[in-house]
Amino acid sequence: MLEAGPDPSAPPVSLPTTGSRFSGPYPITPERRALLNTIRYAEGTWANGQDIGYRIMFGGGLAPGLERHPDRVIRSGGYASAAAGAYQFMPFTWSMASRMLGLQGFGPDVQDQAALLLVHRRGGLSLADQGTFTRELAAKLAPEWASFPTLAGHSFYGQPVKRYDGLRRFYENNLAQLRAGQGLVDPSVASVPTPPPAPPCSDGSLECALRQVAN
Repeated sequence: MLEAGPDPSAPPVSLPTTGSRFSGPYPITPERRALLNTIRYAEGTWANGQDIGYRIMFGGGLAPGLERHPDRVIRSGGYASAAAGAYQFMPFTWSMASRMLGLQGFGPDVQDQAALLLVHRRGGLSLADQGTFTRELAAKLAPEWASFPTLAGHSFYGQPVKRYDGLRRFYENNLAQLRAGQGLVDPSVASVPTPPPAPPCSDGSLECALRQVAN
């Protein structure tokens, strides 16, 4: 996700309120969870559905904890970014969303809520609730997540982008599992045998941490 100021083209958001105050979080339905997981898949933080994905920073390193957004610029692959978390929030975006929703910390639940707020701001929540991952939905979210394709199939920001067909397949498989009450496993790795125990992590890398989670 790229840093940006308030988007004048984004529709205003009418959050559930009691009087003038936000009264509660967005409900997490299977359809919304499937979209959240698809965003994680596109952003490279799916981590086979593990919560460790909520600690991933731009470039693949892990935030030391989830007490707050790490707000640390990382240079990797010719880019520099302070994006962090399952939905790769930039510091400005995270500050805006957490203020609007009254969020505390940077844990999985609050990241989910902030991501749904961003979907809502982009006019995608009603489409998401229909339970289909359309090209229109992907395009609405492309200005928020650079890995989502526009209607032309490109990144809104000229960055590497996921193909629509691959995102749709992931979404449909994920939603089917959620509706069936099954565990969430990336279908591309579901049949891979469990590797032997790995030695303790010493380099703080995502790859090493994921090996520990899997064992």
